[in-house]
Amino acid sequence: MSAPTIRTRHTAAAADAVERARDAATRESWTEAYELLHAHDRHPSRGLTADDLSVLADAAWWSGHLDESVTARLRAHAAFLAADDHRGAGLASWWLHYEYAGLGRPAAAAGWLHRARHHLADLPDCPEQCFLAWTDAEEAEAHGDHAAALAAVHRMTGLALASGSPDLLALSRQAESRVLLAAGRRAEGLARLDDAMCAVTAGELSGMFTGWLYCLALTQCMEAADFARAVEWTNAAMEWCAPPWTGHPPPDGPDSPDGSADARDPGNPASLPMTVPSGENPFRGVCRAHRVEVLDLLGAWALAEAEARQACREVPVDCLESAAAAYYAAGDVQRRQGRLDAAAVSYGHAHELGRIPQPGLALLRLAQGRADAAVAGVELALACRGAPDHDVLGRARLLAARTEVALAVRDVAGAAGAAAELDALAGDGAGAVPLLRALADTAVGSVALARKGSDALLPLRRALAGWLELRVPYEAAQVRMLLAAADRAAGDEEGARLELGAARAAFERLGAVPDARRAAALLTGGSRRRLPGGLTAREAEVLRLVAEGGTNKDIARALVISEHTVARHLNNIFAKLGVGSRASATAYAYAHGLV
Repeated sequence: MSAPTIRTRHTAAAADAVERARDAATRESWTEAYELLHAHDRHPSRGLTADDLSVLADAAWWSGHLDESVTARLRAHAAFLAADDHRGAGLASWWLHYEYAGLGRPAAAAGWLHRARHHLADLPDCPEQCFLAWTDAEEAEAHGDHAAALAAVHRMTGLALASGSPDLLALSRQAESRVLLAAGRRAEGLARLDDAMCAVTAGELSGMFTGWLYCLALTQCMEAADFARAVEWTNAAMEWCAPPWTGHPPPDGPDSPDGSADARDPGNPASLPMTVPSGENPFRGVCRAHRVEVLDLLGAWALAEAEARQACREVPVDCLESAAAAYYAAGDVQRRQGRLDAAAVSYGHAHELGRIPQPGLALLRLAQGRADAAVAGVELALACRGAPDHDVLGRARLLAARTEVALAVRDVAGAAGAAAELDALAGDGAGAVPLLRALADTAVGSVALARKGSDALLPLRRALAGWLELRVPYEAAQVRMLLAAADRAAGDEEGARLELGAARAAFERLGAVPDARRAAALLTGGSRRRLPGGLTAREAEVLRLVAEGGTNKDIARALVISEHTVARHLNNIFAKLGVGSRASATAYAYAHGLV
């Protein structure tokens, strides 16, 4: 056979491989497309067109080869530029901006965004300009310029409609939703989001935009405290992430994200996978991290922790904030189960990955009797967050924790201020947000109870109804504990016992061991209770009086002992509990149900 004939056959085979790769990409069989194009591209005598290099970049990203994706995108940009194709070069530049931003290279991201603007700005209207308008809206929103942000998304919507692209139109609806929510136009914003998600759940979009919109929408729902939508779309997202997205399963890891050793140990952020195993859906870990938050609220704690562990294995390197969210949620579960050391490790890993682990860490310090650290942590987090922004749930949780911590150190005025802000944030009547309203009613009722007023029952009963309607069991059980105290203060002993019994049963089902013990102790009147910290009965009695604000003289008079004896008891209490102040001892008493 002659050499030209052999070359012709090889050329035909190479062309066939590229055609099969293009077909695989059309079917979104990304691993197949990647393997075909990668093999073709390795041959020195073969070349890929700019469009084929873009397909290789997409296929490499879906297959978890992030560095190769960037390299192929850089080559695609050069090829588009050589062909004087500014639309193609502009789109490649924008994607390089997006990928570099995800990889934590802001300078490179900014440079490629500038190039994208250079390529696309002076062209007639085209679909590629949608991405610039989307970025313009994000930048305007970050500066609080809602009018400019809304103008940018309206331009994006016009471009998307002209293009006839369902992907771009759905993305523009999501962008408009984000801007409207940030501007406080909640009903309109959620309506736009529902519009975008209809296209997602109906399967009308490409895989990239489907995953993208699930991630964006789930973040928006949690930030807006729309728990019902978060539950619905989290379940839908996980169904979409399931097979036919198949590939090699990740290796076995540790049983919990608490620092156990493993080659890809989610207890060690430095060992997190840099790529997603070939064939995996790279959105799976991100969607799973959102699911962890939902499962946590629903009280499915064992499953939430297992999902957090899996999410940390699955998230790609450009989405490590999702791993941080999973660690934080695992820390919350561990803290409420009484696994305080494990919770501290999880919060630490969340912090290493860039998340401020508040208010969970402050509540952990409160449970450890470290009141000063609890107060400082939650107040600093509130100061850093500043005025309420689009993440209303994040601020609401901080305010709820600020109320709890302040009450633990007998700062009733500080607790009242936090509860009042939370009450205003939650809204009222038809404009109330159910999750925020339940948080606010809990805080307001707690403050009223601390003031020994008779007006605690009404907000606490509203809070209980709200948590039960939302099907959030832990917070509902916590409110029952407060209601029991309010009932007893009002002389309704039977009502108090009913609330305590229901709370104890809920805590036991959840595995909230410290809370279950506290409820059981209150039910039995504490007569057979094993006191925490190795305290004696007399020391516990002294600690209760300290927590109620008594001076050494007050305590000596109440217990008919000398002030010297009170001081000796306090020294013993401080030593046993590992605290150094009356405020910290009070916080310990509060956290362990001694008050």
